Amino acid sequence: MASKSLAKHDLSRKSYAVGERVPVLVPLPFAGAFEYRSDIPLAAGDLVAVPLGRREIIGCVWEQESTVPPDLAPPPVPSVAEQKLKAVIRRVDVQPLPQQLRHFIDWVAAYTLSPPGMVLATPLRLHTQKQPKPSLGWVRTQLPVEGVRLTPSRRAVLEVVDENPQSTADIAESSGVSAAVVRGLASTGLIQEAVVAVAAPFGTPDADYARPVLSDEQEEAANALRALVTAERFSVALLEGVTGSGKTEVYFEAIAACLALGQQVLVLLPEIALSAQWMERFARRFGVESALWHSDLGQKSRRDTWFAIAAGTAKVVVGARSALFLPFETLGLIIVDEEHETSFKQEEGVTYHGRDMAVVRGRLAKAPVLLVSATPSLETLANVESGRYQHYLLTSRHGGAHLPDVSLVDLRENGPERGQFLAPLLCEAIDETLAAEEQAMLFLNRRGYAPLTLCRTCGHRMQCPNCTTWLVEHRNRGILTCHHCGHTEGIPKACPECDHEETLVPIGPGIERVTEEAQQRFPNARILVMSSDTLGSAAATAEAVRQITDGEVDLIIGTQIVAKGWHFPKLTLVGVVDSDLGLGGGDLRAAERTVQLLHQVAGRAGRAERPGRVMLQSYVTEHPVMEALVSNDFDTFIAQETAQRRPGFWPPYGRLAAVIVSADGADEADALARDIARCAPEGEGIQVLGPAPAPLAILRGRHRRRLLLRTVRGRAVQPIIRQWLADVRAKGSARIDVDVDPISFL
Repeated sequence: MASKSLAKHDLSRKSYAVGERVPVLVPLPFAGAFEYRSDIPLAAGDLVAVPLGRREIIGCVWEQESTVPPDLAPPPVPSVAEQKLKAVIRRVDVQPLPQQLRHFIDWVAAYTLSPPGMVLATPLRLHTQKQPKPSLGWVRTQLPVEGVRLTPSRRAVLEVVDENPQSTADIAESSGVSAAVVRGLASTGLIQEAVVAVAAPFGTPDADYARPVLSDEQEEAANALRALVTAERFSVALLEGVTGSGKTEVYFEAIAACLALGQQVLVLLPEIALSAQWMERFARRFGVESALWHSDLGQKSRRDTWFAIAAGTAKVVVGARSALFLPFETLGLIIVDEEHETSFKQEEGVTYHGRDMAVVRGRLAKAPVLLVSATPSLETLANVESGRYQHYLLTSRHGGAHLPDVSLVDLRENGPERGQFLAPLLCEAIDETLAAEEQAMLFLNRRGYAPLTLCRTCGHRMQCPNCTTWLVEHRNRGILTCHHCGHTEGIPKACPECDHEETLVPIGPGIERVTEEAQQRFPNARILVMSSDTLGSAAATAEAVRQITDGEVDLIIGTQIVAKGWHFPKLTLVGVVDSDLGLGGGDLRAAERTVQLLHQVAGRAGRAERPGRVMLQSYVTEHPVMEALVSNDFDTFIAQETAQRRPGFWPPYGRLAAVIVSADGADEADALARDIARCAPEGEGIQVLGPAPAPLAILRGRHRRRLLLRTVRGRAVQPIIRQWLADVRAKGSARIDVDVDPISFL
């Protein structure tokens, strides 16, 4: 089986002879590869130094032919006249960029309408680093000691050194001598240099290490997933299961099947904070930890991981969306956990959706892709409905646990006292939970102390000078800050508009304000706050999880980080402070996102033998989202969402692409937006909305206008946009960005 899996990865590379034209892609925002003349033999994937203008730059030898479908492929870059061809300077002494990764870069660039060099930039930064040189040490030779002057120090060294290579430092420490004595003994020939064996950075997972006992329903799903893996061909499947149903344990069996074939596995998580608990569960199942990939890793760890993946010795990798660009040798399975999460969408630079590009990577690798969620996205459910994706369902919680009881607290009738944010009914439930020595959680998806600060004398609102957004008060740090551009200023004593002192008041609750109220209301409770402001690293998150799991915490207060796939056995009550947050603003996906988020946070309650309950504070208890959460009837909610989106061919029943114009001045942005609108495409099944100011009309000091292209499902938006913008030129400070399949409309 292993040989078959290796055979499916075509390792052949197109060769370029001396004197032949060579396409080289450079990590800059150009439309495609440039042509050079090669005075040395080269092959696709080789990294080379080439002249570009007056500088030298590292690029990658590319293929002339594209694997991207014609309707997505960009137009070819014009050829250069023979006499204008510049020569490749040299080949860089590192391993070639793998063919599968090169094809993936082409796909991402074509789909997202991004310059391919910008997509190449991320993997190239690591790939240009040379593999670490082997460490050298010393071993004992077979030469006799007769005739050699042996001091006590030298004798001490000989007693330590044997046929196993040891470093100079280790020998010196063991024998109690200086490093100079060790090196001096080498001149006698009694010891000689040898490569010190370095332990592999990652252990080999054992598929049979601790096989779980699965329920009949879990075993049925696990068998289906094993079959997908052993088929060794591309497919996409959705593993849907209620919170606490054991989805992770089930897809671990698919990982075990992949390991048995000698292949590699990539697992994508929406939040790297989840990696600590995930790695612990993985180690319990397979005996070792997996490789980890995310932006917080140190440079050495990233380099070691990169080369271990390229060599095929890192068998399982868990990471953020950027892990899609790793150089897998034999990728046999991709898993996207919590596939509905919007954090899989990269919003800066190359705008791509990690879930969708995972499907592309799986297709190129001829490997199955598994999407996992308790609340699947409408896009995934539409693909299930059309038969493109397979569907496996887990309907009950594992180990006899039951789904929590969900109830609404109508704030119109049972609201808190003025200036408070926790309703009496919720506070009573927390008292009961703490009295029973169980844990409770309060959830509010809003950082800081208050989202708005205004003057009660003149009504002035503290606003970001760079963005059309209010400054958020972070009282613990004594600052007002913008969560979009990072602008920060101190909290003033007087209103900057009317100069009245002590008139600035916080409006609305943030997590700090809820914590302050909880400390006053529950003075004896041990409170832990989980947010990006309090958990600055994966290690801090792991410590917080340990404290909760070990019962060192009574009340957890958190933002959306607590809604992820945590398993807290003693947590029995979840209270949502503002369930309506996120339903406003006219966002296409507002209701879908809210029901997913609240269902996920509700799913933290009652995951073990103790029953759980969830209380949702709301002013709109009759909203379909609230009804779905209380009744646990998501099929009806999905049917309602479908009925609203399908007639107007809104996603997933149509395609969207946003054209965002930005400039230093409003007039400059308006002028370019009008020029783009005048040449907007027309035709059956095509509609252009706008231009209009973006909801964040000013962001980081730049004025922004949006146009939205909407087409029927099945029609590619990329060729339409290419033709639309082909003759449009951004001048001065103006810039045009395109977001295919937008998630955020800010």
